[in-house]
Amino acid sequence: MSQSATQARRSAVYLLDQVLGEGRLLSECLNAGALEHLDVEDRARAQRLAVQTLRALERADRILQRHLRKAPPLTVHNALRVGAVELAHGEASHGVVNSMVELVGRHRRHGKLKGLVNAVLRKVVQDLPTEWDKLRDPRLPKWLRAPLVQAWGAKAVAGMEAAHFKGAPLDITGKPGADLSALGGTSLPTGGQRVIDAGQVSALAGYEQGDWWVQDVAAAIPARVLNAQSGETVLDLCAAPGGKTMQMAAAGAHVTALDLSENRLQRVRQNLERTGLKAQIQAGDALEHEGQYDAVLLDAPCSATGTIRRHPDLPHAKDGSEFGELIELQAQMLAHAWSLVNPGGRLVFCTCSLLPDEGECQIEEALDMFEDMQVDRAALDLPGVDPAWITEEGGLRLRPDYWPDQGGMDGFYVACLRKVA
Repeated sequence: MSQSATQARRSAVYLLDQVLGEGRLLSECLNAGALEHLDVEDRARAQRLAVQTLRALERADRILQRHLRKAPPLTVHNALRVGAVELAHGEASHGVVNSMVELVGRHRRHGKLKGLVNAVLRKVVQDLPTEWDKLRDPRLPKWLRAPLVQAWGAKAVAGMEAAHFKGAPLDITGKPGADLSALGGTSLPTGGQRVIDAGQVSALAGYEQGDWWVQDVAAAIPARVLNAQSGETVLDLCAAPGGKTMQMAAAGAHVTALDLSENRLQRVRQNLERTGLKAQIQAGDALEHEGQYDAVLLDAPCSATGTIRRHPDLPHAKDGSEFGELIELQAQMLAHAWSLVNPGGRLVFCTCSLLPDEGECQIEEALDMFEDMQVDRAALDLPGVDPAWITEEGGLRLRPDYWPDQGGMDGFYVACLRKVA
């Protein structure tokens, strides 16, 4: 048995304990150094196992429930879940079962349950060849599913859940003129490339040369809607990790990238340095920033419910209780951002949310508030953008169930607003 594999599995179980037991996001755990003790390969394996298990949690639990009289302690339950998901993905049963028995057996409090783990996983091995694929796609928790069904309908939400379960391929935005053919990806209708089973990102062709950056196809659309021009002054509010900043800088605009977090801005600096693009980076509160710009892009803090296909921990770590505060903050930031736009200029407002309160409703209320604000529907006339995605108030609604045969996209809302001169 590989001790390296057992270490990765133990770390995956720890990550699940943090998400399901402590309500922490995976990003919080990783930023706090949860996997720093592992080498690069095991670190990637632990993170992959945690993500796969969260994505398939409902299926794993349904399989395990058949062989459990009651739910075991969380750590033991998570070890069983990781084991079941690994087995479902075709990992050798001997290695998976032995690893899980060992890591539970060494647990200070729950070591006596290693026999249970052994017995249950051996029964799961017998179930999986026929039972796993019969189970439905895992559903969102009720606190999130209910408002989404109300907004988009049960059929659309089922399509979103199917996209969440499949996960997300790697989408790439290239610098103008960069040759991305060596990546072996497919061109996306809205621009960029999509790479399936990409592996280690930094090892891909053109990464070290700064020819491209990772950016979901939906996340790339707001900057395309803004359509920054060479020489324009542009403000990117809440800029980290910097994908939109790089898009606008690559167009020749004079970009100011503002973010509240100095730590997150380090990522922006690294991306700009790698790609050879330039922008003015500034740490600060978006609500206190002053200045006048030809164009402003506000990617407002939000529930991030549109990113679950890449971040399956979110619906398990959150319960929606903080969404009201986020919606109020978005309204405040939108109003302040509007004051920074020159007469005749434009503002793109976007959120990576599936909730209308964080998109459509925000724009409807802003249009009622500001007499000099107009929606620019023509800005949404872009290659690959389906006119059916344009909403009643003139924004663009993107959802994970769109492009199901091409790998889907993140959920986003985008609107372009013009300031009447």
